Amino acid sequence: MNLPVLELPWYSQGLKFTCSQCGNCCSGSPGFVWVSAEEIERLAEFLKISTKSVIRKYCRKIGRQYSLKENRHPQHGGFDCVFVKELPAEGNSPHPRRICSVYEVRPLQCRTWPFWEGNLASRKAWDRAARNCKGMNQGQNFDRIRIESLRDAVDWPENPPTSD
Repeated sequence: MNLPVLELPWYSQGLKFTCSQCGNCCSGSPGFVWVSAEEIERLAEFLKISTKSVIRKYCRKIGRQYSLKENRHPQHGGFDCVFVKELPAEGNSPHPRRICSVYEVRPLQCRTWPFWEGNLASRKAWDRAARNCKGMNQGQNFDRIRIESLRDAVDWPENPPTSD
């Protein structure tokens, strides 16, 4: 009797990640940050405006879904999430700090970075994403079970990788 060989994913020994809150994952090529109706409600409550105002000011409709709007960055030419804010540089750094102005209620997609299916597809994909993310391959170790639970999350994880 031949038993099937279970092939473990390339990240089976775990991956390291600690969010540096640099804002690089919130910028770059045009893309989509999908937001659910519940997340729009959370944003509205946090911003103290109506859900209709959140949709009008911060979202764009793509088919039947909503994605957060993006703004073209005047210096680097990339696209920033509408909620990215630049603050003055601190300490010895000549670069401004880039933060999420709604970090406490950021969408699921943001909460589960960098454990997205595309980044986990291969070591090469992970390393490509890590070139723009200072927190990847640094700090806290995530085991395979936690990685896959974040990858497959359908609502806010209790302990997101980018928690404070």
